[in-house]
Amino acid sequence: MKIRKLIIASAVSALCGFTSMTAQAEVRGFTVEDLVKMERVVTPVLSPDGKIVVYAQRTTDLDKNRGRWDLWMINLADANAKPTKLTNVTNNNEGNNSGPQWSAKGDAIYFVSSRSGSGQVWRLPIAGGVGSAQQVTDLPLDVESYKVSPTDNRIAMSIEVFRDCPDLTCTKDRLEGKAKNKATGRIHDKLFIRHWDTWADGRRNVLYSASIDANHVASKNVVSLSGSLEADVHSKPDGDQEDYSFSPDGQRVVFSARIAGKTEAWSTNFDLYDVPAAGGAAPTNLTAENKAWDAKPVFSPDGSTLAYLAMKRPGFEADRFQIMLLDLKTGKKRALAEKWDRSASNLAWSEDGKTLYTHAFDLGQMRMFAVDVASGAVKALSDKGSVAGFDVRGKTQVIAKADLGSGAQLFVSDEGKTTWKQITDVNKQALADVRFGEYEQFSYAGAKGEKVYGYVMKPWNAKVGEKYPVAFIVHGGPQSSFANAWSYRWNPQVYAGAGYAVVFIDFHGSLGYGQAFTDSISQDWGGKPLVDLKLGMAAAAKQFPWVDSSKACALGASYGGFMMNWIAGNWNDGFKCIVNHAGIFDTRSMYYTTEELWFTEWENGGPYFDVPAKHEKFNPSAHVLKWKTPMLVTQGEMDFRVPSAQSFGAFTALQRRGIDSQLLTFPDENHHILKPANSLLWHHTVLNWMNTYLKK
Repeated sequence: MKIRKLIIASAVSALCGFTSMTAQAEVRGFTVEDLVKMERVVTPVLSPDGKIVVYAQRTTDLDKNRGRWDLWMINLADANAKPTKLTNVTNNNEGNNSGPQWSAKGDAIYFVSSRSGSGQVWRLPIAGGVGSAQQVTDLPLDVESYKVSPTDNRIAMSIEVFRDCPDLTCTKDRLEGKAKNKATGRIHDKLFIRHWDTWADGRRNVLYSASIDANHVASKNVVSLSGSLEADVHSKPDGDQEDYSFSPDGQRVVFSARIAGKTEAWSTNFDLYDVPAAGGAAPTNLTAENKAWDAKPVFSPDGSTLAYLAMKRPGFEADRFQIMLLDLKTGKKRALAEKWDRSASNLAWSEDGKTLYTHAFDLGQMRMFAVDVASGAVKALSDKGSVAGFDVRGKTQVIAKADLGSGAQLFVSDEGKTTWKQITDVNKQALADVRFGEYEQFSYAGAKGEKVYGYVMKPWNAKVGEKYPVAFIVHGGPQSSFANAWSYRWNPQVYAGAGYAVVFIDFHGSLGYGQAFTDSISQDWGGKPLVDLKLGMAAAAKQFPWVDSSKACALGASYGGFMMNWIAGNWNDGFKCIVNHAGIFDTRSMYYTTEELWFTEWENGGPYFDVPAKHEKFNPSAHVLKWKTPMLVTQGEMDFRVPSAQSFGAFTALQRRGIDSQLLTFPDENHHILKPANSLLWHHTVLNWMNTYLKK
């Protein structure tokens, strides 16, 4: 259930007030329309010499009700360089363009584009000026992710296929045949029958490779690298090209995979497999001894060492990701920075192989870190804000960083340095008249007297001496963090822009405060976290006199939605209204209808049939007789993580008890409400619900 792939980005705090505005300009609060229309910057990649950065930028097409991605470039060697658009330059809608990767010589950019009618890899010359893009792959099926070898003569690609098909065309033909069949029934003989928002149809993501000729065209004769394994590479639903890596000489590929079999739905046992890049041999398991998660392999520049991430506890998706080093000659493994009590994310090597770079949640921020390979010493390279993506090439490092006052911006610095220069200013003109709510991190003594952190945000138009009703937002996960970050779904600035004070707490179970703090929520969902939330609201009201805790609405999704249902029965005098999105209502039915069983089994101490009392200990449906607070329930009907029956059950309870309530459902959305028109409807429905109970 954890929201794994958060799209977060930021800017320096000076941007929050937009002090460059003229004194005559009228200011206003941030709106839902602003949020939906914002352009988004992700995936910065540096040229091999570190002099050029290419990145993907999204615009929103409200007429077509979708976002579209294009590639942009900045020449860092030119101090006055402005971003240059590389794709769809004439705005003739040449398809989505994303996933940039530099060629080994730095003379071209590879990327995935849908301009041909399917997702294929293309190549755009950069040296001597931007040229015309050339199609590299021309396959019957979409390329889901890819990596070009460091020698530019081979490409690895993840493609979704029926594993019993002898070629890619077979999968295409079979899908077309199914579409013509009037019978629509499905037969399943194992879990998953569905995952995230997709029904299982027998296809797997298989990792293939193909040679690339001197004219930069990939062979149509692809060879399977992972097809002998019943596994998805990259993994579903959130894997990507970080799941596999070429050796520096381009001769080998290492990938992460979980064997499916009959146990896929309750297993987190991903292993690393080594295979020749040209195929011809079965994959070799490099981490068979670890029954937990091994991920994100990256070869050292000299090819002697493989760095990767590893968890220790099978079945626990929020265990600490420890950085591991594998000596490829001796086979010896060692943990790096063992005493650094943070969970690492993506990895990148320095050019000299002496440093590994990563990013991790840390005390309400998502910081970039440099880890010394010899000693394990860890150095924070970024301070406030949340780093969503980074790259290091030559003597240059670039990050995409966000905070609670700004969407994604890019910053550059010299390798290993902590001073950063902002190089993008996306959305400046569109939001020039917006005044954002001021925000501040605070702390207090939470459950068991332990230190707990949270944030408060003022309404955009706050006046000294006045109090304001509160939007009290509870994050999902539950092993996540409502950090100093920018969100396109649960953004505090939307509520501040509507005149609300906002309070959000990193309760026990949150990331970035040590693994013991993260562990503390398991089998205690309604215990310490509820104590933290109660004490957090009280602390916010005491420390910030503009917070009117007597007029508050609680909001949350996923685990946060569970907490809304739990609050309804166990803190029923704390709020004037509740907003519950995709919240767990009945722990028994949740166990038997969700798809990722490892999650609910770990969090409740085992399968429901083995330990029913543990699942029932914090079952919101057992407390419905104490419900009395008006509740808005929202749900995506394609959500298989928290199935729609959970929200329907909560709404039924509310209606049957005669409690003021509404139900908003989206037939075409999953665990998140993503489409622009749906996002607008969701936000306005929520704000109208809050206004009804807090402002009228």
